[in-house]
Amino acid sequence: EVQLVESGGGLVQAGGSLRLSCAASGLTFDTNAIGWFRQAPGKEREGVSYISRRDGGTYYTGSVQGRFSASIDNAKNTVYLQMTSLKPEDTAVYYCAASDLSIPTLNRVPSLPSEYAYWGQGTQVTVSS
Repeated sequence: EVQLVESGGGLVQAGGSLRLSCAASGLTFDTNAIGWFRQAPGKEREGVSYISRRDGGTYYTGSVQGRFSASIDNAKNTVYLQMTSLKPEDTAVYYCAASDLSIPTLNRVPSLPSEYAYWGQGTQVTVSS
């Protein structure tokens, strides 16, 4: 069974940086994508970044483009989210998730929370102004 454990969250001032880690176990050949999502109080969970395990392609939502960078270390089964130039509106619980959906069938990397079957417990990121 796939298990995901996030770490690296914390309190940072606006303009600062944090690096989140997601340690994954139980990944199989069918695990095609790893995603980072976030959920702020009173808001719906939204996608932040998605990584294809097939070709390493990474994709970002517009609000974090140019500030966040996702990467995957397949040897360590760990996924990272480097966050820079943080803003108070980035404050949220951040989750990593894994998807078994076929990218060729979707014709895109899974990007909706409903397309991810496995989730970590989340890590809190708080950006103060």
